[in-house]
Amino acid sequence: MIRLFVGIMLPPELRLRLSTLASGLPGAKWVDAGNLHVTLRFIGEVDEGMARDIDEALLQIRAPRFSLALAGAGHFGNGASARAIWIGVEKNPALLHLHDKIEHALMRLRLAPEGRRYVPHVTLARLRQVPPARLQEFLTAHALFRAEPFPVDRFSLVASYLTKAGPIYEEQADYPLT
Repeated sequence: MIRLFVGIMLPPELRLRLSTLASGLPGAKWVDAGNLHVTLRFIGEVDEGMARDIDEALLQIRAPRFSLALAGAGHFGNGASARAIWIGVEKNPALLHLHDKIEHALMRLRLAPEGRRYVPHVTLARLRQVPPARLQEFLTAHALFRAEPFPVDRFSLVASYLTKAGPIYEEQADYPLT
């Protein structure tokens, strides 16, 4: 079995800039800079045969290149039960179009549709028992975060290996945008 997701890997200079935000929040487990990405679709654990079918389906996707900009900060979960903090992705019709094409391609393989509304973001940290006041301070301090748009000319199928030190991501395949 292999654990997979489809994502957009960030340019090195943007990953470096985002890694500078990774401090000042007790109870946060910061995402390694090399793992920062925008998830297009979490797939989960599949066998090798399904992984090959997913690769074939993603190879068929045709979508235009586009630019993506990161802006703002937010979190998933409420108050003391907040689960993650993230940097947002500016509204982008081309990104949503690509997400929809991927979702439909995977549903044709009989993979269950994503159960949640798609909220594009870059996860900065997973949270455990963060004091709500400290979380609010962090979000307020980074509310005006904005990065220059970067070109998106491909998306990737990524394997996620869970370890005690955190996940290790390994790109399995890249799919060019036209």
